[in-house]
Order: sequence, then structure tokens, then C-alpha cells
Amino acid sequence: MAQATSSSPWRSEMGAMLWLAAPLAAANLLQMAVYAVDVIFVARLGQIPLAAASLSTTLFGLMMWCFSALTGAVAPLIAAELGRGRHAVREVRRSVRMALWLTVLCGVFGMVVCRFGEEIMLATGQDPAVAAPAGAFLALLSWSMIPQIACNVLRTFVAALGRPMFAMAITALAIAVNALGNYAFVFGHFGAPALGLQGSAISTILTALVTLAAYLLAIRSDRKLRRYHILGRWWRSEWSRFREILAIGLPIAAIVIAEGGLFSSAAFLMGLIGPAQLAGHAVALQIAAFAFQVPFGVGQAATIRVGFHFGAGDHQAAGRAGWSGLIVAFLFAFVAAAAMVAFPRTILSAYVDVDAPANAAMLGFAVQYLVIAAAFQLFDGTQAAAAGALRGLQDTRVPMALALFGYWIAGFGTAVVLGFATPLSGVGVWIGLAMGLVVVSVLLLWRWNRREVLGLLRS
Repeated sequence: MAQATSSSPWRSEMGAMLWLAAPLAAANLLQMAVYAVDVIFVARLGQIPLAAASLSTTLFGLMMWCFSALTGAVAPLIAAELGRGRHAVREVRRSVRMALWLTVLCGVFGMVVCRFGEEIMLATGQDPAVAAPAGAFLALLSWSMIPQIACNVLRTFVAALGRPMFAMAITALAIAVNALGNYAFVFGHFGAPALGLQGSAISTILTALVTLAAYLLAIRSDRKLRRYHILGRWWRSEWSRFREILAIGLPIAAIVIAEGGLFSSAAFLMGLIGPAQLAGHAVALQIAAFAFQVPFGVGQAATIRVGFHFGAGDHQAAGRAGWSGLIVAFLFAFVAAAAMVAFPRTILSAYVDVDAPANAAMLGFAVQYLVIAAAFQLFDGTQAAAAGALRGLQDTRVPMALALFGYWIAGFGTAVVLGFATPLSGVGVWIGLAMGLVVVSVLLLWRWNRREVLGLLRS
């Protein structure tokens, strides 16, 4: 773990937090650009391929988020092992090895689910003309699942070992590879066959493999990372460590499902209200999701920093790390919220033509939703950092229960009541989303603040 050299413990910790969080946040933003490349190319094929790709990536993306959250539980374990110092090389290698074992198991399970993509689409009432290509696309896309999850584990490893810039650089490489792959296989350039929608899936597979190879090469070329020999004795089981990752990771995956499910359900609620409201919702939510990537990166950094001090038994330093993450996340969220309130049409112009008469109704709704998104940015950033800090203490079960209550009882319940029992309509649904984030952030912040009383600092 890289350490800042300032004489002030708070300034030192804040510097270390920023040094770690900045490239992780940048990598998150770049990862969204990787996904955007697929949409840009597939959209040129027509409405049916775009609809099929959208449905497939929704299901695929939800599974990837869950599996990445599950295997990402290795982060606090690695950080704590580095903090303890004793036998750190061996213990980190054990953790990474078991996380990679879990990667394969998750990937195989996900691939089996993807093989029934068309059946799943039809069961949810989708048009058969869309379900068929979506199922074929999902079946091919599934081959990228194991390397993508493995990349998430290796990204966690290099970040925890003080090399977060590798994650940012490799994700930037992934954008270029994916763009070239889509250009070649979707439309048939560079001598490749024009495969249409299937070509985009092939591009994703190639991008995942190149990204995995880049991580392995970076680890091999760096002396600090190489000494851990993370692939050494890869066949050797460490079931106690495997159970630790599951114990920490399963609640994190449940939180991802709870939050992702809330926002996915909101889209269905908006669809019942009207197409203009649904379109405005989709654009505003995309902007909010983009802004969230920075606090999410700060939360990842907080997990590593808090986990390191937790493993070292330095409770005061762990507290400083957690509060530093919360401060950084809140400040960025404040800036993002101010921009959404002050320049909503300017921000929306990056996604839609704000001067087109046909977009007037959708734009009006999007501006309203964006103002509410600005309000909940502060709470979304807070919950991301607080959740990350608590994960550093390996505390995930109670936060899972708090998240389920906040998102589904407070959030979804408010969205349904205000959206359909009051004249607020779509605005009411968005107030429900905000309510869920407010409740979860307050509860997680309370738990972090009471960490000593609750006994969370016992290693």
C-alpha cells in the first residue's frame, strides 16, 4: 500500500485516498465508455438488433454486477492481509486464488443461464422477433463472462497493491479494442466478415480476453506485483478462505441486486405512465449513473484503505480512512448536483437534440427528473462511500438488511404510492428513488459512525 508522507495524519490519509480513488473512478468512467461503444455500433443495425442487444445486456449486466460484487469481496481480505503484514504474500495469494476459483464457478453458472436467454425473454413477454436474436446474442456473449469476472479480481489485486493506474490504463485500452472489434466484425472491415449483432458479441469476447492478458502482463512486468505469484499452485484449494469470500461477498451481491432491481423496476413503472416519461427517465438515469461512477470508485478505495488499517489493528487510522472517503464522495456529489441544477439542458444535449420539437415532451420530463437526481446525488455518494468503508471492516450482512429495507420498503413503496396514487406521476417515481437512497445512506452512515459501539472493529 502506498503511503503519503505528510506529517498530518488527516492530510496524509486524504492524500492516500485521492491517489487511490482517482484512477479507480476514472476506470469506472472508462468502463461505461466501453459499454457505450457497443450501443453506438449496434444502433446502426436497426431497431430490432438494438432492442435485442439492450435486453441481452440488461440480463448479462445484472449477472456481471452480482458476480463482480461477489468476487470483489476479496478486496477487504487482501487489504487486511497487507495491513497485518505477517505472511502477507502467502495470504494474499490464497485470497486471489480462491477468488479466481469463484470466478470460474460464477462464470459457468452465468453461461448456463445465458443458454436459456430466448426462453427467459419469451417468459417475460418480449416480442418473439426480438427474443430470438437476443437469445443467440446472449449465448455468444456468455463466453466473455469468465474473463470479465477474472479481470475484476485482478483489478482489485493491483489496486490494493498500490497500482490503481494499471486499472485505468487497461480500461482505456479496452475501449480501443472494443471499438476496433465492433468496426471489424459488425460491418465487415479489415477483411473480417460482416456478422451484424453477433459481431458485437465477438468484439466483447476479444476485448475481455485482451483485457485479461493485459492485466496478467502488467502483473508479470511489475516487480512488486510479480512477487505474489498469484497463479502459483492454482490447483490448490483453500476452502476456509473460499468460505470467507462467500461470507463477505454474498451480502454485497444482494445489495447490488436490491439497488439494481429498484432502478430497473422504476423503468417498468415509468413505462406504465407513458412513453415520453419513460424516455426522459432513461436519459436522466443514464446521466445519474455516469456521475455515480466517481463516488463508486471512492467507495472502492475506501474499502481498501479502511481494510488495510483494520488488518493492522489501527482503529483511529481506519476511522480517518472511512471519513476521508465520505468527504471526497460528498464533495464530488455536491459538484455534480450543482451542475445538474445549473445546466440541465446543456448536460442533456450530450444525449439528445434539445432543440428538436419531437423531443420537447421527453426533454421536459428529463429536466424535472434531473433536478431530483441532483438532490439524491449527495445521498447516493454518501451511501457508496459508507458501504465501501463498512466493507473494509468486513461488515456486509447488516448493511445488506439495511439496503433491502431502504430500497424496497422505503424507496419502491414511495415510488408506487406517489407515482400512481397522486398527481405527481413520474416525478413521484423519482421521489421514491430518492427516498430509497436517502434512507440507505442515513442508515449506513449511522452504522459507520457507531462502528466502535457496535463492535465492528474487532478483527
